[in-house]
Amino acid sequence: MFLGSQSENRLLSQLPAADWELLRRHLRSTALPLQSIIFEAGDALTKAYFPYSGAISLVVVLSGGQMIETALVGRHGMLGGSAVLDAQPASCRAIVQLEGAAWVIDMELLRQIATARPQVRSLLQRHEWVLFAQTQQAVACNASHALEARFCGWLLRAKDACGKTTLSTTQEAIAEILGVRRTSISLVAHNMQQAGYIRTRRGQIEILNLEAVEQGACECYGKTALHYDRLLTAESPQLNEIQIA
Repeated sequence: MFLGSQSENRLLSQLPAADWELLRRHLRSTALPLQSIIFEAGDALTKAYFPYSGAISLVVVLSGGQMIETALVGRHGMLGGSAVLDAQPASCRAIVQLEGAAWVIDMELLRQIATARPQVRSLLQRHEWVLFAQTQQAVACNASHALEARFCGWLLRAKDACGKTTLSTTQEAIAEILGVRRTSISLVAHNMQQAGYIRTRRGQIEILNLEAVEQGACECYGKTALHYDRLLTAESPQLNEIQIA
């Protein structure tokens, strides 16, 4: 089955041609239905996912049922890298936040390829370091920054993850993953719509003024984007080089 271009997932686009050709023979495409759960905390992971559209939230589920997002994975990353490297179970829930699709590969097969191909293993390791940095950045952001800035940052991360400025999501879903009341998000979204920055429709939020949303976002969005830029250019970055706010 034709799987499309290597460039459809930014992480895979960094692989040498020979490694990509080896990997692509074992990839298959799968849909990512909205709000579907990919795995739960404690699950043994049997597949790795490389999204090429849509976005998947990594969330911590509290005893009361609240879900707080710690990272967002889309066409610039993958799910399951830690299990490839050390066979650890999932530490959180993964839930589809923006409907899309991904390339999927059997976990054990990818583990064998990563063992045989140093550049594949290096790329997966770098991605896990950057995902860890994104999680730490989220902790600092949730504790320190105003809701409007966090909301703007989330819209930008979602836009980068899925490659679209029209996001198929709801204010209720965003409120849940940001850990705030829906009425708080509704007020922020209303003010931004009145200013012409976004347009909200049932089940959709469209970014109209990207520059204004970028200016409204806190520093965490830029730092998270920088982590990924370093990931895609560094040969062998060290964990202590990743700077957290």
